[in-house]
Amino acid sequence: MKKLISVLLVLVLCVSLFCGDAFAEDGWTIFVYICGSDLESENGLATENIQEMINANTPAGIRFVVQTGGASAWNNGASPAELDRFLITEGSSTLVDRQPLASMSNSSTLRDFLRWGLSEYSASHMGLVLWNHGSGSINGVCFDELNDFDSLSLHDIKSALEGAKDLMPNGFDFIGFDACLMSTIETASILAPFARYMVASEEIEPGSGWDYAAIGSFLARNPSADGLELGKVICDAYYGHCVADESEDIATLAVTDLGKINTLRKAFDAYAKDLFQATEAGSDYTPIARGIFQADNFGGNNRSEGYTNMVDLGGIIDAGESWSEHAKEARSALNNAVLYQIAGTSHTQASGLAIYYPLHVQGSEELSIFRDICVSTHYLGLVNKVAYGLVKGDWSSFESDWEMDDSDLPEQSTAISFAEEPGLTTDGIYGFVLSEEGLANTASVEALVYLEEDDDSICIGYTSDVLADWNTGLVEDNFDGYWFSLPDGQCLCVYLVDETEDCAIFTSPVEINGSRKNLRFTWHFATDAVEIMGLWDGIDENGIAARPDETVKPGDSITPLYDAFSNTTGEESLYTGDKLTWKEGDLLSFDLLPEGDYQYAFCINDIYGGSYVTEFVGFSIQNGGVLYSAA
Repeated sequence: MKKLISVLLVLVLCVSLFCGDAFAEDGWTIFVYICGSDLESENGLATENIQEMINANTPAGIRFVVQTGGASAWNNGASPAELDRFLITEGSSTLVDRQPLASMSNSSTLRDFLRWGLSEYSASHMGLVLWNHGSGSINGVCFDELNDFDSLSLHDIKSALEGAKDLMPNGFDFIGFDACLMSTIETASILAPFARYMVASEEIEPGSGWDYAAIGSFLARNPSADGLELGKVICDAYYGHCVADESEDIATLAVTDLGKINTLRKAFDAYAKDLFQATEAGSDYTPIARGIFQADNFGGNNRSEGYTNMVDLGGIIDAGESWSEHAKEARSALNNAVLYQIAGTSHTQASGLAIYYPLHVQGSEELSIFRDICVSTHYLGLVNKVAYGLVKGDWSSFESDWEMDDSDLPEQSTAISFAEEPGLTTDGIYGFVLSEEGLANTASVEALVYLEEDDDSICIGYTSDVLADWNTGLVEDNFDGYWFSLPDGQCLCVYLVDETEDCAIFTSPVEINGSRKNLRFTWHFATDAVEIMGLWDGIDENGIAARPDETVKPGDSITPLYDAFSNTTGEESLYTGDKLTWKEGDLLSFDLLPEGDYQYAFCINDIYGGSYVTEFVGFSIQNGGVLYSAA
């Protein structure tokens, strides 16, 4: 009998060594799919996170299983010419498999990694993290720099998970995105059949991303923790990373219960039906649209940084609360689905999940992608109707089978009309009165300011310092001539990102040490203090939302950039200011513009995502004041 027991023990040991390295009852495997791209090849950020996994020094029952690819160079010894797979546990990283190079943006590459990993390293608890750039619901995640920055779409992710589902009948404990902008209801809907929880950010993420040392250390102490418990730790530790990067103001990360997404979808569809019906009455939708445009949004959504069209789902629901009897039910379902979240001071109203809304329609391809991932038929009808309004100027003849032709996109909104045309009063005030229809179609009004320099008109940006009466349609300038500038007095070209009761966030295109960036800063109303938040590349031509960079440092060279056009030829160009070397103690200022000649126009933003720019009028800064004159 003793001899038989000894033989059985040997067999058990052999099985544990050679048959998938199975765990005891408690244990975790977190599969991390790292598409390194420029984040690794230029900055080594993937290597930093892999080192954090090693530093966690987890016991044998807690493992990170990593696949690397999609980068032209690696700092951790991984091969840029192959797909490397590493087992990280007990304070060390071991190369355990190597596959021929394939695009990390292909669904089959993710599927093959999952099938291999689940066969070799299954555990009682399992998670999956997709690591890279993210761009929200439309463009997805994991942009492979070796393959023209192609990405995994939401449908690609779904296909990969379906291809491995037979090896994980109970699904993952969580699926997470160490990437920007992926906490959306469209993403959650795709993931719901494959995991219990989603962990993702509505907003862009800083370069350091998640804190894997904290994740591993927590699981080492709590090997039986579930996905929700771990998700809360991921959120809190991520916020700590953001504090260290001085980027906590924009931080968001949320844990969503994917088992509650179907209930949320049904409640939101009922709400969206009410919104669609509001468009039938025309002006009934106007206050809702204005509320949506004022809701929290993510990834820039301005003329300088580009558009993601990711808007907070809670903000969209709240915008129609007074009109829809289903709004409260939809809001309750959203609050029940998002179990935990962190949010910085710039996103105190964030609900945890975003949704696509066409703040600025960028073409038929975007709408076509959305059509395939939309979670509500009535909401899809609303989005199509908004796009129709952009093209046609109203939606009186809208038909549900309408499809956009990109050639139909107007340069100037046709939805804006006037009861009194824009012009100067005898008191030197520039203004206009919207017609009843024009007022119903208007979401907001900004002012656009140009500096006259020799034969060029140089754009110095937009200001919301406008007086608008939403009852009468009367709009007048309220411009006092104050603007944002560098320490040497050069004006910045500024675009509004967000505004609250206490402050406004702006962005300005600049060149830092020879590279094009967007300089983000906060203007505090009470003190007029201007505080730099950091640098950001914005949204590129591939739809990639870059991770934010560090702030301007002493010794950096900074050059302001401006869009300009020639007053003689009409040709557009990029105007470059003078280079400034940043010094210790340098600050941005909010002061009266330098004396000179300027141009001023209103930019009227309609409820369909279009805009109408009025005729310019000239003004000058003289003797500390603003003097208007006819154009």
